[in-house]
Amino acid sequence: MTQAAETATQAPGTTPPTHPLIESNRVEGTPVYSPQGKHVGTIHHLIIEKVSGRVVYAVMSFGGFLGIGSHEHTIPWEKLKYDTQLGGFRTDITPEELTGAPVVSGDEKDWRDRRREQDLHDHWKVPPYWGW
Repeated sequence: MTQAAETATQAPGTTPPTHPLIESNRVEGTPVYSPQGKHVGTIHHLIIEKVSGRVVYAVMSFGGFLGIGSHEHTIPWEKLKYDTQLGGFRTDITPEELTGAPVVSGDEKDWRDRRREQDLHDHWKVPPYWGW
């Protein structure tokens, strides 16, 4: 887990924890902001690669109000950078990119199809985790 992720629930302006670990339930619900600091979504849950234990995707909700009208998208973890000043993650994802983004339902069989994952990585222009 990155140091950015360990401070996902830290209050803005406070000193980050010194340990490198965080529980996934503390990342869930963390706000996500645009590069300009506008709230664009929230992390719903994480997808973890079983063998390495690394977080590879965040399933995020974008748009809507109080959960109504929001849409979930699976985003490669590398598209998120933690901002201690905001107390959340920043992303450069645009609404236009979300419109054409591949959909992964979250059903276990979707994660068995490497082509679907490759489409996801190609869309977001992020190298696939299996090439680490």
